[in-house]
Amino acid sequence: MSETLDRATIEQFITDALVELGVDAADVRPGAALDDLEIDSLDMVELAQSVKRDLGVPVRTKDFDGIDTVGQILELCYEKAGVE
Repeated sequence: MSETLDRATIEQFITDALVELGVDAADVRPGAALDDLEIDSLDMVELAQSVKRDLGVPVRTKDFDGIDTVGQILELCYEKAGVE
């Protein structure tokens, strides 16, 4: 991804990625529980790979262990991307 990473870019990427996994865009919000969105461990592996490959954020699949909400995904991505 050629654009500079900022919070808005990461949020849009995560939203789009979750929609591709079958989540309704209206349900993607920081407090949303992944279980409620029917995101399972295989979806999380796919999401982690997509974040690394397409967004260029240096995450590993195991970084997503223990993440329960969309907000936690965002915070992890912000941290790994060095975004304030």
